[in-house]
Amino acid sequence: MIHKIQKFTDTTYFTNALKVTIATVIPVMLFSFFGKFEVGFTIALGAFFTYPSDIPSSLKHKVNGILVATILVAGVNLLVNIIYPYSWIFYPFLALLVFLTSMLSVYGQRATMVSFSTLISLSLTFSNINTGWAMVQHSGLILAGGLFYLVVSLVFHYIRPHRYIELQIAECIKLTAKYLKLRGDLWTIDADKKAIIEKQLNLQVELNTIHQNIREVLINSHISAGSSNQNRKMLLVFIAMVEILEVALSTAFDHEKLHQKFDNHPKVLLTYQNLAYNLAASLKQLSKSVKKRTNYIPKHTLLNDLNALQLAITDYEKDLGKNYASEGVFMLTTMLEYAEKQVEKIKIVERAFTSIINLQDFTGIDTDLEKFLTPQYYPWRTLTENLSFSSTIFRHSLRLTIALLIGFIIGKILPFHNVYWILLTIIVIMRPGYGLTKQRSFHRILGTVLGGLIAFGILFFVKDNIIISILSILCMLLGFSFTQTNYKVSATFVTMYVVFIYGIVTPNIGDLVQFRILDTLVGAGLAFLANHFLWPSWEFLNMPMHLEKSINANQNYLKEISIFYNKKGTVSTSYRLARKNAFIEIGNLMASFQRMAQEPKSKQKQLPKVYKLTVLNHSLLSSLASLGTYIQSHKTTSASEAFNVVVDTVIRNLDEAIALLKQNDFKLKENLPKEDLALRFTELKNIRARELKAGIPIDEKAFQLKMQEAQLVIEQLIWLTSLSETILKTTTALKES
Repeated sequence: MIHKIQKFTDTTYFTNALKVTIATVIPVMLFSFFGKFEVGFTIALGAFFTYPSDIPSSLKHKVNGILVATILVAGVNLLVNIIYPYSWIFYPFLALLVFLTSMLSVYGQRATMVSFSTLISLSLTFSNINTGWAMVQHSGLILAGGLFYLVVSLVFHYIRPHRYIELQIAECIKLTAKYLKLRGDLWTIDADKKAIIEKQLNLQVELNTIHQNIREVLINSHISAGSSNQNRKMLLVFIAMVEILEVALSTAFDHEKLHQKFDNHPKVLLTYQNLAYNLAASLKQLSKSVKKRTNYIPKHTLLNDLNALQLAITDYEKDLGKNYASEGVFMLTTMLEYAEKQVEKIKIVERAFTSIINLQDFTGIDTDLEKFLTPQYYPWRTLTENLSFSSTIFRHSLRLTIALLIGFIIGKILPFHNVYWILLTIIVIMRPGYGLTKQRSFHRILGTVLGGLIAFGILFFVKDNIIISILSILCMLLGFSFTQTNYKVSATFVTMYVVFIYGIVTPNIGDLVQFRILDTLVGAGLAFLANHFLWPSWEFLNMPMHLEKSINANQNYLKEISIFYNKKGTVSTSYRLARKNAFIEIGNLMASFQRMAQEPKSKQKQLPKVYKLTVLNHSLLSSLASLGTYIQSHKTTSASEAFNVVVDTVIRNLDEAIALLKQNDFKLKENLPKEDLALRFTELKNIRARELKAGIPIDEKAFQLKMQEAQLVIEQLIWLTSLSETILKTTTALKES
């Protein structure tokens, strides 16, 4: 139990909740001591409003984001108070203010959270409308609250400046370990490959998110504050994690064929599976060590596992004889090479956390880092370009504006207790996508009802204000801690916190709970109906865009691989960027599919074909990563014309699929007939044979092994061609149906 509490309290979510709890509780307690509860409460509101804008980033971006949010939440509060008495101008002003504030989301995640902070402030302004000098004072106190939150956030930052990135790196290592564990599961006889692949795709979405978080903080800090030893260490580990994922993705084994091949020699595959599981277990242990800040002492001796696999291969060769075992030995050696690459990367990570780092490990990690970040600038053009119904954010902003206006009018006309709670519910629940809005509506209602009943039950027995105050602080802390991970639990604790606060200041707590539940039902209902009927953002409308981006990213990755194969040298920044984008886009495609699966059945158009294209794109990325990794890790001769012809064929197939998704009618250049393409593959094999014969003299057995190696590359090219053709056929079927 204690271990679970420690684990929970040492998370980013709990730390963020602790920051906002401290920033809101201190002003209330301090000013209550001097008999100025309302002043303290208003300052606490300012801190509460500003808190959502405090997202992970470099220190400079953090401070700028919080300052902008602080100014906006105080400014909006003042403007609403000034214009509220003039109803003829108030409603148009409110609509315009909500719309423009919501449109800030076009500028990215930070702007989205600043927008959310401002909208929360706007909704709660209606809980206490002021006039005259009082409204200036009220807005000033909200501004002070935002600035106080900034101070608290900075104190936390300087106390543990590297803790956030350590936790993110630990989570990244843990997710990568899960990915490797799934690869180990594939070696189980009769493994459910479809389910495992789906889990891998879902993990890819999570890994994409955490990779982006790490890039934002680690690379920004590296650029703005210089290269500290800790920063470089974490950067080294992050790059190793990305490369481990790439190597894992790049090595696809035909498990059924291997099981058939080694059916009478199960020891070999069991030894390999044990090694595969230990790769994952080592990373999992590393993750725990980073999170707990304990000295890393490896439990698994991976080098011994490699030796065990090498011995198993030797025993297999002895049992069958060299000639008969040659094909099997080559397959097993390929598996051994994959494992050696992964062990090498894991050893780099281990060295980073045992203070035995080779300077060579750091070579080249600082190159062109800024190119791996999304540029942070806010041109006016970005806003104007999104003022159309083709923009998801534009449609969402219109929906939100209309829903809030309807909610406000309903709250005014009908005898509702507090209109601001309806508005707050709409803002918190409504999201651009239908699936998440529906889910949050259900969780919000359930959490409100459950929290209200629990809090009401506690207040029935507990009358001591000190105990109730302690419970309210605890509920606030827990409510904010679960916001990102379990919204239902979060809504429950937040409702309990609100009820406890009102339990201290008002006697009619029973009526309050009833009104809260009713307000929540109205707000959730309006949010759900608006998302369903007002310019809905059904995912099938966005799917062609995500498919196109994923195919295009894979195509660019292939082009970079081809350039590298033709020119040789070191891996360029453009190659690494193309690889990064290919990984990101396959994650975005899977995330889009997940959203589509949450929508009504009538809107899940062509779901099986979309899933097939998602898996095909994942397989294409795997094949590309395999080819790219092979070219980087083997001494290859110059690319032949035949290689370039095959690559051009794949690129043209992908071009045509992209053209179909864009609904372009132009005709692309015809591909080579299949007979000519087959000749190109034969030509590649003959060229490799001549290269080997013309090089350093080798015996026949070594020549055969080298030719089998060459055959692997050729098979990879054949597989790439087949995948690109299947993607084109499936895309055609998708567009025609």
